[in-house]
Amino acid sequence: MTNIKRASLDDLEKMNREGKLSRNSEPSKGEELGPDFWANARLVEPKEPRSVHLKLDPDVFEFFKSQGKGHLTRMQDVLKAYVRAHDHS
Repeated sequence: MTNIKRASLDDLEKMNREGKLSRNSEPSKGEELGPDFWANARLVEPKEPRSVHLKLDPDVFEFFKSQGKGHLTRMQDVLKAYVRAHDHS
């Protein structure tokens, strides 16, 4: 069984000041990536997003906004799906 304890931020700050919080300065070693991985690896440059002004019908905007926080991301996801479905390159 896992030993889980609750502590407030104040409690954690106090424990930190008193040196009661342990820190592992050595990160755990991850899995070894073999030569096959590196032979097929490629650098992918991140794309800078573009900010645009987009006019939407009110019902379209309200549909996404009514689903809560993240409505702009959901709109972006729908547009990405459309592009993927119509990309014939």
